[in-house]
Amino acid sequence: MKKFEHMALIGCGLMGGSFALAAKRAGLVKRIVGYSKSPSTTSRARQMGVIDEEASSALQAVSGADLVLLAIPVASTESTLANIKHLINPDTLVMDVGSTKMDVVAAARRALRDRFGCFVPAHPITGKEVFGVDHADVNLYRDAQVVLTPTELTKVAQLRQAEAIWKAIGTHVTSMAPEQHDAALAASSHAPHLVAMAYMNSLLSQDGAHRMLSLAGPGFRDFTRIAAAEPQMWRDIFLANRSEILKQIQSLQHMLGSYEAALLSDDQPALEHLLREASSTRAQWKQGKLYTPESLSKHKTTA
Repeated sequence: MKKFEHMALIGCGLMGGSFALAAKRAGLVKRIVGYSKSPSTTSRARQMGVIDEEASSALQAVSGADLVLLAIPVASTESTLANIKHLINPDTLVMDVGSTKMDVVAAARRALRDRFGCFVPAHPITGKEVFGVDHADVNLYRDAQVVLTPTELTKVAQLRQAEAIWKAIGTHVTSMAPEQHDAALAASSHAPHLVAMAYMNSLLSQDGAHRMLSLAGPGFRDFTRIAAAEPQMWRDIFLANRSEILKQIQSLQHMLGSYEAALLSDDQPALEHLLREASSTRAQWKQGKLYTPESLSKHKTTA
């Protein structure tokens, strides 16, 4: 596959730093120039060997680059792309790692205009509950799923390059429409993060929260792990994908109502049915069993 001469990394945190390390190990890039809003982050990235050179601006990082990766909050996509647009040539590959795609695609379309075809939206489904370049991990993307959401204007050459890069660093690549991505990720990632965070807020609002936390064990730890995620990033994700997340909140409220009704009426069979359906479905998912719409319908729990 093509080896890139100059990669511009805009955002040298966990996701961007991990990509840079993986790309270096795979021999995909000769030189990485990085920029972050915080000069100390950029400096730390160079000290760690994540990047080869520091840039004082996104514009400086992108100058002469044939590969550009945006690893920034999704809300910053449009302004960043508009700032660097005139340095993107027709052969440049531009990607992002944002967790929402409809807003990112719309932002890129407005900002890049005639260079929009160079942009391949990407979402690697991986991460950690910690953030920052100090936690960059060369193996973060290994065996992870990456969803590409090309549009009708995406250039075939750039799309093929993007697929090859992500596969070369060990990911499993799939493609879908931006709206399909956002609906699926609202259910499988965004809403679970919101629920974990909301539960922490709920617990802390109660009298005796300190006693509850002092007795919390592995179940609480596992359930709330993702509540420690970076607040600004998740604020932007929740707002960007609000319509799909609201659908998931409504669905969850409906299901919680079923549990509440079973408890209030001491309906042991109904409660056990709810628990059994959740347990068996989770077990089969963990075993890697993929559901067709027909097979999954057999596991649907009615209120």
